[in-house]
Amino acid sequence: MSFSILLVILILAVSAVLTFLLVGKGDEGYQEAARRNTMNLTMIYAVVIILSLVAVAAYVWWFV
Repeated sequence: MSFSILLVILILAVSAVLTFLLVGKGDEGYQEAARRNTMNLTMIYAVVIILSLVAVAAYVWWFV
């Protein structure tokens, strides 16, 4: 099970890093929209991480 947790954390970290790298590319008019999109994606990642931790904790609590 620790492998699964490590895999989830690794995927989330790689996704976050790649998102931030891709946001830096684009024309000047796109920068303002990219900031808003980056904030939205950051919030989505934060919610997903929290829900993933809650799901893992619930699994451990009830099934292990």
